[in-house]
Amino acid sequence: MNRLMIGAAAFCAACGQMRADTTLDVGRWTVSFRAADARLELLHAPSGARLAGHLAFTGPAKVTGAGIAADPARTAAWRVTDARDGVRNRLALVDPMDNVHGYVVFPGDGDRLSLLVYHRTAFAYGGTLRFAADVTARPDAFPCRVTPKAGDRVLSVKSGAAVSGDDDALFSPAADEALTFAGGRLAAADGAWRLSAALAIDDPTRNTLTLAVVRDYYKGRWVPYYRPLDRTRAPHAPTGWLSWNTYFDQAGSKENLDEARFAAKWFKPFGMEIWNIESWQDNSPHLPVSDFHNMNLETYKVQFPEGMKWLGDEIRKLGFKPGLWMAPYGTGNEAFYRAHRDWFLHGADGKPIRSWNGRFTLDPTVPEALDHLTRIFDTASHDWGYEFFKIDGMSGRGPGYCAHLYERPDVRARFRDPTCPNPFERTVAAFRKGIGDDRLFLACQGHFTGAEAAYADASRTGADIVHPNEPVKWANILLQARCTVNQIFAHSVVFWSDPDCMLVSQGALAREQAQVEATVVALPGQQTFAGDKLAELAPDRVRLIQQALPVCPTRPAKLYPQFGHLPVWDLHVARSFGDWHVVALFNWGDAEARVGVDWPELGEAAGRRFLGWEFWGGTFLGAQMGRLELPVPARSVRLVALRPDAGRPQILTTDRHLTQGGVELVDERWEGKSLTATVKVVGGFPLTLRVHVPSAFAVADVTALGASVTTAVESDGRVLAVTLASNVTADVPVKVQF
Repeated sequence: MNRLMIGAAAFCAACGQMRADTTLDVGRWTVSFRAADARLELLHAPSGARLAGHLAFTGPAKVTGAGIAADPARTAAWRVTDARDGVRNRLALVDPMDNVHGYVVFPGDGDRLSLLVYHRTAFAYGGTLRFAADVTARPDAFPCRVTPKAGDRVLSVKSGAAVSGDDDALFSPAADEALTFAGGRLAAADGAWRLSAALAIDDPTRNTLTLAVVRDYYKGRWVPYYRPLDRTRAPHAPTGWLSWNTYFDQAGSKENLDEARFAAKWFKPFGMEIWNIESWQDNSPHLPVSDFHNMNLETYKVQFPEGMKWLGDEIRKLGFKPGLWMAPYGTGNEAFYRAHRDWFLHGADGKPIRSWNGRFTLDPTVPEALDHLTRIFDTASHDWGYEFFKIDGMSGRGPGYCAHLYERPDVRARFRDPTCPNPFERTVAAFRKGIGDDRLFLACQGHFTGAEAAYADASRTGADIVHPNEPVKWANILLQARCTVNQIFAHSVVFWSDPDCMLVSQGALAREQAQVEATVVALPGQQTFAGDKLAELAPDRVRLIQQALPVCPTRPAKLYPQFGHLPVWDLHVARSFGDWHVVALFNWGDAEARVGVDWPELGEAAGRRFLGWEFWGGTFLGAQMGRLELPVPARSVRLVALRPDAGRPQILTTDRHLTQGGVELVDERWEGKSLTATVKVVGGFPLTLRVHVPSAFAVADVTALGASVTTAVESDGRVLAVTLASNVTADVPVKVQF
């Protein structure tokens, strides 16, 4: 129902808000217009969404009776004012001769509202209605795209307040709500949002701005158990190491501590945090998992003679948070089964039902069994002191996993309570209750469609990067990449995505393939766990892991699933001092190919000029206009930082992190003839910063506070390499004088 009010006053002194000449209710939107200055306010009270700005129309200087301007080249500013007739739910476009020649109307209903400009009958002419509005959205809202594009070839993520020409929404994770806009362009301005629209009165494909508030965006589509990621408990994507993918079931206390001592020196300073222990349960010296004693905290004494509490304490002394892998939906412990037979599922023939987790599978409707699960997690968390729990057998994959098994009618019929509507969720809730609210929960083979979305902090969305007792293969990397493309839209919104370990061993992968692996895992900002035998890595592979740590904070730019092996991945980084793109050009094939991307595919204007630096090869690419295209060898990637060309000296890249500034660059300023920056330097590990030097400039001096400096000139004098070395980890100010 539409409501219209006409008032004379322009401002309400008591409330400090605009008092409109025209107020119109359209569904849940309120449209308010003040004729004196053509100020328009669009308010969606239920969500608090508000757009406020001014309308302006530019049309021909004169419109004749035939609808043809006397001089088509001449244009003039028209007025947008209240209606001059009995149709009060529209605004009028008034030409310089004070004639009404068009209208602005506000069709819509419910949570949708449009702003439409059109001609008065019989008068056809060109003209543009502009609306530049400050946007108020929910405090946690971020810009993104919610409308899929045909032929899209780009996986897109963002860091910071990056805004793209592709964006068509502001999404609030806390409310699971999207404010969408079609026909307008979003920009960031001083920590706020601004939407601009230029509507063509003579083009029906460009004459409408449409706004909508979409509620339950994730929950109503893909994530029925949606809860926003709890960032108080998990402020960033976890990093660490785990034993399974190289040691499989052969890593005991000694192997874990030997690896942890190496990592404490070489990776902890770069941001490695968690040490996860796998295959520690009794009867776990070899597969299958179903034989492990998964439900009663029995430890395999041969490999863990001191016990798990002792090992957790030793790992903590090395500066890591200890973690445990657990698979508690079943057990291979026959004695435990016989002592608690009524906790387990049996077929119609009375025999135990087998699952991936155990020869004896838990009945999730038995309260005593759930209480037991809560107790063992409470013990591991609060008595043993573990802070990270990787719980396997969740919603993601094979029918042998209990999330799938529990949905089969023949299995449900065997529950103690066959009417239980949420058996799998009951188990996940029991895990979280035992772990506690201050510990991290990784749902291994979790999925956004399952109950773990409401309880877990991270989810192993990727397939296994290796198969037992085999090295990592190219086919594994391809599958890891495909899973990332498909599920990155849930990353950092629902939970942190875990693509499985990053394996870079020179014994299994050529360097080009190891670079692909690091890019797939780390560029999108996913959970980053190493899994190699660290002390056996060549120095270049150690360096590669260091360049992936810590995780750069990211969020998805496209809030919907994508599919296939997309050839272009784009991280758009925005900081207070500027923004840049880090573009990965992948060649997934078996022969060299040219791989490229056009600027509009990155959400950039086609005419924008960027400077390019290829990270893995350490190559300056010079100025790039409209498109980036490079030859890429088979099974390889080129990782290019694209920075807007400022026409003066500016930072191109650093070799510290593959985001080329995303985690280590604190600020950058140009003042007078000086380029200054602050860079996070890891103590004991030199870092090289590279600066573009245009031909009109010459370097006079380079200084740094708290670090030694060496310089070199590269790329025919166009690039200055500044290497910083410090004995301590610190933010180092650098100044280059020209």
